[in-house]
Amino acid sequence: MFEDIKPHLIELRKRLGISVLSVLAMFIVAFSFHNEILSWITQPLNDALAQVSTISKHAAEGMVTTHQVGGAFFVALKVSFFGGLLASLPIILYQLWRFIAPGLYENEKNMLIPFVVGGSLMFFIGVLFSYYVVTPFGFQFLIAFGSFLYTPMINIEDYVGFFTKIMFGFGIAFELPVFAYFLALLGLVTDRTMIDFFKYAIVIIFIVAAILTPPDVITQLLMALPLTLLYGLSILIVRMVNPETPKPKEEKEQSRPANDRERTKQQLLDDTKNP
Repeated sequence: MFEDIKPHLIELRKRLGISVLSVLAMFIVAFSFHNEILSWITQPLNDALAQVSTISKHAAEGMVTTHQVGGAFFVALKVSFFGGLLASLPIILYQLWRFIAPGLYENEKNMLIPFVVGGSLMFFIGVLFSYYVVTPFGFQFLIAFGSFLYTPMINIEDYVGFFTKIMFGFGIAFELPVFAYFLALLGLVTDRTMIDFFKYAIVIIFIVAAILTPPDVITQLLMALPLTLLYGLSILIVRMVNPETPKPKEEKEQSRPANDRERTKQQLLDDTKNP
């Protein structure tokens, strides 16, 4: 059995190695611009701090601090890794496609460019949506809450980790239509499958939103509502790619439970006896 999966493990190691090397190369490039990346990351936080101090005259002006001796250096490493991972995303998706491509048909292998471009585009749209829509509302609410009693002293290490978690959470969430498209292309899901799963998907969406967003209702809704809309969009995409075909009359009759068929036969006999 091991001999059968050994070539796949070797191929997986190769694709993972190329992906890691691409992230490392992009990390080195991003480290040269870590100040610019950090300024972009902290802009929503600085705007929220400034807006809260402007609105609330009694609130003390907050500031961003570090609690570690090498805090600035480690933050530079974190934001460089974040930038490198984003920049290498198309390469990672390409390597993922190369790994699964041998198991696909020829017509399915031609979907390389849509997979890489579509996956990268939707991930970046999710990141930008989180940056320009979710974080301004979320950070302002969280910082304003209790600002009359406490001075906001934001730890930059915690903030960077929190920020990247939200960005990647939204980026991955926005991949839903892309994955639905390719699952439908492979014949693994139909529009009826996704419609039947919708009530469970809503619960999962709100659980994921509660985990990936700050602990307030506003930002949870700002993630859950777009995900619900994306799920609806995924149903439409799957319907165009792999719609469920109605069963022939004979198959429907055979798929009915035996007791239902017997009941129907008995009803016909009764109708014959009692016209």
